[in-house]
Amino acid sequence: MKILIVDDSRSNCAVLKQYVEHFGATAVCAEDDAAALKLYEQSHPDLILLDIAHPSIDTQAIARQIRATEKAGEWTPIIFLSAPGRHDDIDKGILAGGDDYLLRPISEIALAAKLRAMQRLVLMRSSLLSLTRKLDAANQELIRISSSDGLTGMANRRYFDEALSIEWRRARRHSNPVAVLMCDVDFFKLYNEAYGHLAGDDCLRKIAQAISRHSERPSDTVARFDGENFAVILAETSIGGALMVAEKIRHGIRDLSLPHEASPFGQVTLSIGIASAAPGFDNPPDDLILAANKALHRAKQEGRDRISRFDAT
Repeated sequence: MKILIVDDSRSNCAVLKQYVEHFGATAVCAEDDAAALKLYEQSHPDLILLDIAHPSIDTQAIARQIRATEKAGEWTPIIFLSAPGRHDDIDKGILAGGDDYLLRPISEIALAAKLRAMQRLVLMRSSLLSLTRKLDAANQELIRISSSDGLTGMANRRYFDEALSIEWRRARRHSNPVAVLMCDVDFFKLYNEAYGHLAGDDCLRKIAQAISRHSERPSDTVARFDGENFAVILAETSIGGALMVAEKIRHGIRDLSLPHEASPFGQVTLSIGIASAAPGFDNPPDDLILAANKALHRAKQEGRDRISRFDAT
């Protein structure tokens, strides 16, 4: 344990240093404001003893500056040393950031008791901080798990719905269009029957990676919608821009050259429905999903391995 003693009296510093060393800690002494702050920055003490009685040292300013420079989660206990009857100084010191006080003349036994109490508080606080960090990490992991698809590792339907709702509100504020791509793996049921479900799972993982690769912007959201269906949210994207992304995705799946003997195409392909809209107050984001799904249904009806765009007319 390292303790910073701030006192402009060398004799007082020497006595306090002796008490601290008897306690089993190490001590560094400062005789003015500048030295105190410099030692605080250099030595990172575990506790600070501040003499409040000497007018040449602005101990309240020192306490305030220390508290101002502490980072989140940091705390250095400050004990003020005061002469009897200086209640106003003690009150101001606590308000400035102090944690406790001792009255002069300082008893070695009383100082040791205060140090033990503060040491106990520091350990308890450290334990609480450690537990809080573990809980935060566990919560973040739960959020990640609840938002991720277990098979592909990409976002799941829940995350997709939340992301679309957020993007819809943002786009409405700025009068920007939002596009959605609904993607369906062609003849996937036949793929599972021909190659087995393990191969089907591997196929879906490769398709998810390919879709993500070709949705290049950080603002794009790619999710497994359900089963062999994937969805993409494209912020600030018109129907023309959505068509370009959809073409890259469709060709990207073809470039995988995944064999599919039960498909008339001889390999795994993707049908994509696209829709784009400028959000208003009378068209919820579900309407955009519905429109993209209608376009996807048309793409499948027209022969699959193609892109169809939603046309409101």
